[in-house]
Order: sequence, then C-alpha cells, then structure tokens
Amino acid sequence: MADSLWLGAGETGRITIDLDAIASNWQSLADTVSPALCAAVVKADAYGLGATRIVPTLAHAGCTTFFVATLKEAAEIKPLVDEGQIYLLDGLLPDSASTVADLGVIPVLSTLDEIDDWHRQAEQSNKKLQTALHIDSGLNRLGLSAGDVARLAQNPAPFDTLKLDLVMSHLASADVPDAPENQTQLTAFTLARALLPDAPASLAASDGLMLGSAFHFDVVRPGYALYGGQAFQGATTPVKPVLEVTTRILQIRSLSRGDTVGYSATYTAPRDMRIAILAAGYADGIPRTASAATGETGGAVAIAGHVAPVLGRVSMDLIAVDVSQVPPHHLARGADVEIIGPTCTLDLVGKAADTIGYEILTRLSPRFERVYLQKGANT
Repeated sequence: MADSLWLGAGETGRITIDLDAIASNWQSLADTVSPALCAAVVKADAYGLGATRIVPTLAHAGCTTFFVATLKEAAEIKPLVDEGQIYLLDGLLPDSASTVADLGVIPVLSTLDEIDDWHRQAEQSNKKLQTALHIDSGLNRLGLSAGDVARLAQNPAPFDTLKLDLVMSHLASADVPDAPENQTQLTAFTLARALLPDAPASLAASDGLMLGSAFHFDVVRPGYALYGGQAFQGATTPVKPVLEVTTRILQIRSLSRGDTVGYSATYTAPRDMRIAILAAGYADGIPRTASAATGETGGAVAIAGHVAPVLGRVSMDLIAVDVSQVPPHHLARGADVEIIGPTCTLDLVGKAADTIGYEILTRLSPRFERVYLQKGANT
C-alpha cells in the first residue's frame, strides 16, 4: 500500500483499495481452478469497494463473467462489460422480465413461476433468451427444490424458448472442509443437474473452490476471496489483502482509575490510562458490536503497529481506544490509525466484532475517502 498521505485537511478517514492486488487475486484463483472458468461476484458494489472501478480492472485481467444480486447493480456495470456475461442472482421480480431482457443480462431463476415469466417473455420477443437455473441443494435459501426440478424435467416445454447457459447451486458450509453437508450438497446438485438439459454447471464460490476439483464443475464464483478475504478454515486461499482503512486521532485524554468511557458508562477504567478519541464510528462502518462492555474487548485498532483496544461503546462518529501501551511520539493529534490493515486484518476485525469480514466490507461508509491504487494511476 502507498504511504499514508491525507488528501485534505478535513478528511477523517480513508479506504485505500489496491486494484492491482484485486486483479492478481482473480488471476491466482483462475489458475487454481483451471480448466474451470473463474467468474467474479461484484454484487453490493463489489462488496463495498466500488464496482465501477473494480469491474473494469477484472475485465482487463481477463474476467468475462460477472455475478450481481440486483437489477440496479446489473444496469450499473453493464456498460463496463463489453462482451462478457452478467448474471442476476436475484432472478426475476414480478413484472421485471421485459426490463431484464432489454438490458441483456441473464437472470438466475429459482422458482417455476420465474421460469414461466421468462418463457412468456421469450415467446413475446420471438427469440431464445439466455437463462440460468438455481437449484437448492440443501442451503434452503433461493433455488428450485428437488420436486421443482422433477416437474421441470417432466415438462421441459420452457426450454423450447430458453437457452440454458448455467445450472448453479450454493454451498452452506464450504468454509469448513470436513463438513458433511459439502458432500451431501455435491451429490444432490449432481443428481438434480442430470435431470435438466446439458449446460455448464457452477457450485463453488470463494470457499467452495478450495474444496478441490470435484466442486469446481465448469464455473466458479469467487467474491470475498477476490477482495482479500480468508474465510476458508482448511488452508490459506491464494489471495492477498487489497485494502487498508485508516482514520485519525482527534484527541488524547487521560483517565483516572474509576473514570467511565462512552454512552451508558459501560467501561470503567481499572487504572490510570491514556486514551485516544478517533474520528470513526458506526456511521463509517465500525460495527457497534466492537464495543467494549467491560475491561475485556475484542474490538481494536492499531497505531504504528501497536494494538489499541476499543473502550466503551462505539458511537456514531467516534470511538475511544486504549493507547497506554503506544509510544507517545505516535499519538499526535491528526495521526493515522489503522482500522483494517496489516495488523488488524479484515477477518480479525470481523471476528473481533462477533461478525464476519463480509459484513465489515459491505458496511464501509462512503463518508471515508476512497483512494484507488493502480500502476501509473493512483486516484
């Protein structure tokens, strides 16, 4: 990452995103799963990091297949994907078929009603429409049930007007390599797929692709791993961090033993302490669950590599941290503080707040300045 340089005197926080690292992560995952195709999941504004910057980076790296959740997300990246394919994971909402068809993206259909809607749209437009089907193999979220697949196999008329481009499912416990659900879902997906017209298949996302080639099929769909996430418990995913999040010190304060910190006085100083007040809070994406209700806390930041635990409750714009062990020369007003970075990694930050790195990423607020690093073009 670049040296810490503030863009303006009034900036309270910065999110630095390394586009070259994202491209490198995609290439590393593509090499890992070859000969399967490596797609990219860029839903939720590329997990909060900026789809309009990340999609062109991935396309330039060679990615041709993208997955989003909503129609709005699909419309946003459509101009950025010249010849690639965009899959719409939420499928078809009522009365949306014509809009989806006009946009030229591929809906991932999870119900028989959606298939009927898309079939009627194809008949009205008098052309075959590209289609993906989502099979529920055991997650019990979106997807065609085993009974739905059997009924569709018995009445395949919709496929007269639909071009089946992909059959997919999603694993429930892919982050745990020895979870029995993985093999159960693999078997269920394989059996259901066999009842449908022949088409490319996709089962694995970021963690599933680490389970081995049996789970790769024709297309893998990494999302979190592209952005440096390490959720898989069985090994290190071959990706590197892509972002740093920093804020600034607003004030240094001294506490006496017995003083309380923050709303509702949930933290009481057990000794004389130094604390720093930081220009970040839950409005910036710092989870309130990182708050310290007692003297013990998982939530922490880092100052020049020194860990500083969160004290008291995270508030909307501010947090307090214990800097008693940080050398005083690092504690100037306006100094940088690492929220996510080499010391406080994305997954550690998620765990400390009793959540996951996925949520940390997607909650990062637009209030912090975003800086994109790319060879020859840092903006």
